[in-house]
Amino acid sequence: MSDQVENGIFVGGGGPDYAEPQVMRPDYANRHGLIAGATGTGKTVTLQILAESFSAMGVPVILSDVKGDLSGLAQAGSEAFKLHGPFTERATTIGFDTYAYRAFPVTFWDLFGQQGHPVRTTVAEMGPLLLSRLLELSDAQEGVMNITFRVADEEGWALLDLKDLQALLVWVGQNRKTLSLRYGNVSTASVGAIQRRLLVLDTQGGTSFFGEPALDLSDLFLKDEAGAGRINIIAADKLMQSPRLYATFLLWLLSELFETLPEVGDPDKPKLVFFFDEAHLLFDDAPKALVDKVEQVARLIRSKGVGVYFVTQNPADVPEDILGQLGNRVQHALRAFTAKDRRDLKQAAENYRDNPDFNIEDAIREVGVGEAVTSLLERKGIPGVAQRTLIRPPSSQLGPIDPATRAAVIAMSPVAGKYETVQDRDSAYEILQRRAADAAQEAEQAEAQEADAATAEREYRAGRRYTGGRVSRSTSHPNRSGTPTATAHPAPTALAPPSPKASPASLATNPVAPWCGVFLEVCFGGAKQRPGFILAEKLPPEGRSVPSLTLP
Repeated sequence: MSDQVENGIFVGGGGPDYAEPQVMRPDYANRHGLIAGATGTGKTVTLQILAESFSAMGVPVILSDVKGDLSGLAQAGSEAFKLHGPFTERATTIGFDTYAYRAFPVTFWDLFGQQGHPVRTTVAEMGPLLLSRLLELSDAQEGVMNITFRVADEEGWALLDLKDLQALLVWVGQNRKTLSLRYGNVSTASVGAIQRRLLVLDTQGGTSFFGEPALDLSDLFLKDEAGAGRINIIAADKLMQSPRLYATFLLWLLSELFETLPEVGDPDKPKLVFFFDEAHLLFDDAPKALVDKVEQVARLIRSKGVGVYFVTQNPADVPEDILGQLGNRVQHALRAFTAKDRRDLKQAAENYRDNPDFNIEDAIREVGVGEAVTSLLERKGIPGVAQRTLIRPPSSQLGPIDPATRAAVIAMSPVAGKYETVQDRDSAYEILQRRAADAAQEAEQAEAQEADAATAEREYRAGRRYTGGRVSRSTSHPNRSGTPTATAHPAPTALAPPSPKASPASLATNPVAPWCGVFLEVCFGGAKQRPGFILAEKLPPEGRSVPSLTLP
């Protein structure tokens, strides 16, 4: 028997002697599934053999490699491997006659760009809901985040990376009064809290995740020359150190697939299969809005030909509304050490269709490593009767490959060189920087003009500069009609201080008094003199004469 039987994917052998083939129907593989069990019971191997089978039938696969073990999919198993004997023996027991070692086409991805091709998305594509979940924001802070995204849309400012979002948040804080009148309260405390969260995300390596070139989803649907679907392995060993980033990234990817792919109805086989390892991280402390979104995606993405398989330790980790959407189930052993464990075990057993040959609760407790209680969808989508199943052995290498082999696989990838170089096109950060620079330059120019005007005013009032503009005529000589006649006097090239020997009488009769060093204040009833300069505004009204002064 091959790993692809005539009507489905061979998972393993069931029944009393494990001779009954347990088969997953390809046309129901997009009805989603669950792989559960305690640590060390064989969940990773089950994930590996399902990925192999989907790839062999031409279905691309996306999975996260939490421990680094799944990189072995890129290399064929070996007869020198220590488990070669047990594997061949198991294959014989379950009737897997065509069991052979082989490698599968693999594309390695890594958010940090160290163990695979970089995976990036833009802040705008992530959206305010997932970003708020990632940053663990409060309701008020999430409201400010939504306002920020709305402003970016209305202004046409692209949000590509974290510095774009940080710069726009600064602008929102500076214009909070105007924005509050239109969108609701925007407090500096909320803006500051978001900025601190972004700083933490930056420290955790989130900067490398946001930017361009963004991931092209079509690169996840590639096949090799023989028609086998490529297995996209996302390195998650380092990513798991930031659980919130890990869970949000996979949820974003699932949401992007949901929003991008067309409706296909019920295909003969899935267009893509998505394995969500350590699924409990997605739902830990998740707000109801996020859980509702996951439920919506899980319910509706089936019609787009995508199968989603959650991998976790306990079925109780998955909310009931979502658990009810998972048709194909592989339950490895659960250990009941506490009262809560026993309740969870009983609840897990109740999710299976009864088998009169054994007690499901006991079977879940007793199955060994590499064995599981399975229930696979049958014709018309009816859940299959629970079976104790011996999972088939993997054809690819069990365990990780060495760094040199990984590097060679990355170099030969069909997307090699496409995502390695970061692009930084014009976006919100650059636009706001230019606006700030222009505003600063205008303010500097205005300040300089104001300073020049103030200096000129001070000089003018102090009489240190005289242009002659305010003294336009002399009223010393009246014309025939008795009206004073204007007499122009050329402006002097320099002002000479008055002679210390000059008497008041001589100063009063000198015609160059407007330029001498005597301040002459003319009143309607007489004149006063004191050292200084003549100010234009102190000249007599039109029709009054200025006495001439004669200098010695």
